[in-house]
Amino acid sequence: MAKPDRCRKGRGRASGRFVAMAALCLMPGFMLTGCVGGVMDFSGQSPKVDRSISTGTIQTEPEKRSDQDTVRNAVSSADLQKVGQSPIPWANTSTGSAGVISSISEDRSNGTVCRIFTTSRHAYDGVAKFYGRTCLAGDGQWQLVNFDQQS
Repeated sequence: MAKPDRCRKGRGRASGRFVAMAALCLMPGFMLTGCVGGVMDFSGQSPKVDRSISTGTIQTEPEKRSDQDTVRNAVSSADLQKVGQSPIPWANTSTGSAGVISSISEDRSNGTVCRIFTTSRHAYDGVAKFYGRTCLAGDGQWQLVNFDQQS
């Protein structure tokens, strides 16, 4: 014949501990935080926060530079005769950023070939619109002269 649950070992002991803890917590003058457990180290003092460690820090400057290079390459390689006023999409697979160059115009007034452009940039930190200028240097390379976020 099987014994009833109340006679089995272990169950009564566990419920007895629960009742003892509940009674201790409900005693007058005993603070509830004592039952929950305060945050203290072994010396009895509150622990200090280590602020020397930083997690989740995002290095944004290299990503912005990479996006600027991608836009510069799209602007400098565009065939303005074929593109006309059509928008030019761009994407940077290394940063996940993308955008659309909405306008490009060429300026040769100061003896240097420059392209002035407007683009959007969709990135992890939001969507922004930029005005930029890239010019052809003496060595045949295009240099980004400015890339300013519009407000």
